[in-house]
Amino acid sequence: MSTGAGELAAAPAAVAPGERGATRIADRVVAKIASQAAREAVGALHPDAAPPHATVVVHDDTARVRVHVELDYPTDIGGRCGHVRRHVTERVGALAGMHVPEVVVHVERLHLAAALAAAQGRTR
Repeated sequence: MSTGAGELAAAPAAVAPGERGATRIADRVVAKIASQAAREAVGALHPDAAPPHATVVVHDDTARVRVHVELDYPTDIGGRCGHVRRHVTERVGALAGMHVPEVVVHVERLHLAAALAAAQGRTR
């Protein structure tokens, strides 16, 4: 048998798909997922309210999220913020496959529900 330079070396052992490389999801992509999840959790917005937005810091497979929202008032602010936290954690985990140990919700502004009702022609 010949072992000349023109012959191919033995094929390397097959590498399992999970061992072939790494997937990196950019912070801004995770922030968009978190923003959309916060929009879903907040529900209908006051016409003057800005949509929720998020900032995210990703390290390995962990995402720390800060969400900024505007809410109607009166409302259960703590309850609504808790719902936003849970929903953002669930959605980022499901869609990006990341562990979310922290979601900080900043309530930027409150909008009076009475003003919305007056704008729609309803009064009490």
